[in-house]
Amino acid sequence: MAVSIDLKAPDARAELAANALSAGSLASAAAEEKPSLIGLSREELGAALEAVGVPARQIKMRVAQLWHWLYVRGVADFSLMANVSKDLREKLDAAYTIARPEIVTEQVSVDGTRKWVLRFPAKGAGRPVEIETVYIPEEGRGTLCVSSQVGCTLTCTFCHTGTQRLVRNLTADEIVGQVLLARDRLGDFPDAATPAGAIVPTEGRYVSNVVMMGMGEPLYNFDNVKAALAVVSDGEGLALSKRRITLSTSGVVPMIEKAGAEMGVMLAISLHAVRDELRDELVPINKKYPLKDLLDACRAYPGLSNAKRITFEYVMLKGVNDSMEDARELVRLLRGIPAKINLIPFNPWPGSRYDCSEWDEIERFADYVNQAGYASPIRTPRGRDIFAACGQLKSESERMRKKDRDALQGAA
Repeated sequence: MAVSIDLKAPDARAELAANALSAGSLASAAAEEKPSLIGLSREELGAALEAVGVPARQIKMRVAQLWHWLYVRGVADFSLMANVSKDLREKLDAAYTIARPEIVTEQVSVDGTRKWVLRFPAKGAGRPVEIETVYIPEEGRGTLCVSSQVGCTLTCTFCHTGTQRLVRNLTADEIVGQVLLARDRLGDFPDAATPAGAIVPTEGRYVSNVVMMGMGEPLYNFDNVKAALAVVSDGEGLALSKRRITLSTSGVVPMIEKAGAEMGVMLAISLHAVRDELRDELVPINKKYPLKDLLDACRAYPGLSNAKRITFEYVMLKGVNDSMEDARELVRLLRGIPAKINLIPFNPWPGSRYDCSEWDEIERFADYVNQAGYASPIRTPRGRDIFAACGQLKSESERMRKKDRDALQGAA
């Protein structure tokens, strides 16, 4: 049975919001790991400015300046903030960081999909960790698949990420940092040139959509994901519409309505089976939150309508969940829920015991669901050759030792 594990790494958010740092603690922060300004709310950013001596009467103006430089212009160096005084830039640089994640590797698929392995520095008593972020270019849109955890607790049997046990949650700055890095690498900030050879949409933003479908279960890292998506969707910065942000969950039922009320983004459900006994095996969280509870939570999702449909993700596993009986039961289960059903051809990975359904079977399944009134696109596999496709992500970060994890929780 899946359990909620919360390893909140200290990211200076609560500390900055609650107390201004003294000059001594600023020096200590500079000497050790400097906290990031990325991912902070405006109020938290104001507290950070107050901590380095910015007068109260200037806070609002300085916050607006920093917000513009961070999220409109996309700078990663305080020295580039031309309308901020040299003295303040030096104080900020001494106390904080706005650096991007370290790129360990960058791979480009034959279909233009890009995968970055990113390294983040240690948090508290932990170790440096690595995650994967994937960019999928299509005509008219570019989708960034963002990770929310290092590893995962859910052990879904068809998913490669599920074979990597949870190391820790990503912090808000680490989640937003993935978006900033992708925009950097694709030339998606003003005045930036598109890198030679990059495959991107022919017009519009290169990163036009964000999906929380990378490593981890976003609803087991609720606070950090909520804070990060608030920054990503802020109209005066990165300004991605909430209708272009999708959060995918394996079914953390108690958090679904809360996510709709407090985040307001699009919802995707990793369904993959229409009977509890099979879903218990494929998606073990189903033992705790069975199909009836999950679908009741979907029906109650705030704002649900034909204009704001829930996406149900269904991986096609040969001889497991791809029969016409499964298709009929799927339609019956979803009756009355405004929904789209994404059929995902299984993407193989080393050691998996599953095979992808035959293409004829997938098309037959899709035709039945479509004729029942549900859009049922078959997702084109992207980035398989670089293990960037759905269900293939896994980093090399090892599980944090128990004593380190306990120390980290105690510091949070």
